[in-house]
Amino acid sequence: MPSPHSSPSGRGSCAAAGEGKIGSLIITAVLVGSILMQSATHAEIPWPEVGQRLATENEKLARRPGGHAGEYFIVCTLYYTPKESGFTFERGFDATRITKPGLHGHTYPRDFLRSVMKEGYGRIVTPVSGRNYIRYNRGAYGFAGPPSGGAGALVERFSAAARLSGPLRRGLILETPSPEIQRVFNSARWKIVDTGGGLRRWQIDCYYGEDEPLGPGRLMARPRGTTFEYAYSTARLSQ
Repeated sequence: MPSPHSSPSGRGSCAAAGEGKIGSLIITAVLVGSILMQSATHAEIPWPEVGQRLATENEKLARRPGGHAGEYFIVCTLYYTPKESGFTFERGFDATRITKPGLHGHTYPRDFLRSVMKEGYGRIVTPVSGRNYIRYNRGAYGFAGPPSGGAGALVERFSAAARLSGPLRRGLILETPSPEIQRVFNSARWKIVDTGGGLRRWQIDCYYGEDEPLGPGRLMARPRGTTFEYAYSTARLSQ
């Protein structure tokens, strides 16, 4: 596509040439920024470092005269419900339509089904028998109603999951005063409605809601609306 600063003859004025240089600088800055963002968002959680920090801070709390007394030091991560609509070839996804056992011949983008396998649920474009979601559970896909956990339907920016064993048990409500968590989720109050053996000690997986994925590859694990990876916070039991 021709540059907006070029003339039909190919000879632009000095002013146009100067504008062209400025435009090139802006484009370069945007590209560099994009590359840096992708590099940052591709970074994985440094679990050895995070685990050490969690252990140290919670040991300090446990040594207080009253012990934890309903207060913990946690790391908050994020999970969400991916939407089929975001998995397109144009956005870089493997959108080859395939089916799986339990889907009764209905086909979906390959990367979408991969994302459902990780997140547990995914929202489909066209309902099947009145159901708007696909669920993956214990190695099988199936059509389902709205996402839910062991304690009922998931509520965006309120429901959370924790490790199967540990002090942060299902049913507890926690207050997380971290400004970063408040900024990303617009919430500081979480109810543990589900558990997962793959979660870490002192980790709270916060439910973001439904969204298209941020991008292909590792970015499928993040909703399009944020690049949030993790944040530390104190967590106080709420009545």
